[in-house]
Amino acid sequence: MKGLVYKSTGSWYSVRSETGDMYDCKIKGKLRLENINSTNPVVVGDIVEFVVEEHDLQEIGIIQKIHDRRNYILRKSVNLSKQTHILASNIDILLLVITIKNPITTTSFIDRFLVSAEAYSVKTILVFNKCDIYDINDEILLNLFINIYESIGYDTIKTSTFSEIGIKELKKKISGKTIMLGGHSGVGKTSLINSIDRSLNLKVGNISDQHFQGKHTTTYAELHDLNNGSKLIDTPGIKGFGLVDFNREEIKDFFPEFVKLKSKCKFNNCMHLNEPKCYIKQKIQTDEISKSRYDSYIQIINDNNLKHR
Repeated sequence: MKGLVYKSTGSWYSVRSETGDMYDCKIKGKLRLENINSTNPVVVGDIVEFVVEEHDLQEIGIIQKIHDRRNYILRKSVNLSKQTHILASNIDILLLVITIKNPITTTSFIDRFLVSAEAYSVKTILVFNKCDIYDINDEILLNLFINIYESIGYDTIKTSTFSEIGIKELKKKISGKTIMLGGHSGVGKTSLINSIDRSLNLKVGNISDQHFQGKHTTTYAELHDLNNGSKLIDTPGIKGFGLVDFNREEIKDFFPEFVKLKSKCKFNNCMHLNEPKCYIKQKIQTDEISKSRYDSYIQIINDNNLKHR
């Protein structure tokens, strides 16, 4: 039988078959060994082949094969630095939810997420949430962020689940697509899902005076069918985004503004560090390339987890 993975809890997976039936599944032992570098060999969004067996008068699905993934979002495993953790697979659009405060989302976090999305060909929309609680100074910073990322070519949208700002526009952008929601804990991902589709009524924590939104409650990645034909994958909030399985020399290729101008550098293999006549560094001096983006690049390539060719 073929099915789509809707939920992953570590050792058990909820899989919906092509006939619409949901099965609790485990993975075949051999399958676990084939993807030893990943902490989660089967992920939400995977298309799998499984057989149904009866154990103690209950039907249990045994996953025997994972179909090739079109793409995925990968990060470093939190506890096992040499292993990877796949957040979700077969994604049409990544919605990276960002807040200027309560909590603060740094450009470093955003840029690391974007590098992974670029590397695995995942289209990204930057969702700047909680915009109803920002003061004048927050608005200045928000608009600075938007200008930086829109100038590179990323799509952005301002939202608020409290005042419904941007929700209709967001619904149009994601209609009929498979979406993954990513971001820090507390940025309002679950509240955003509830605003997009009121019928889901997903559980959020008590409303916090500090956050002006429900506190984070998602503990496992889970796919939800929305009433506009979209499939939305909610993922647990994460504090940091560690890159893994990258070569140091290839990181520059996942910064679109670098790729666009790299042919104007003196050297074809310019790393945009200390090389003479580096066009990228010239553009940073004239503010045509964001210094925060360049700082993120330097931080990433100095990461000890990156490999050298």
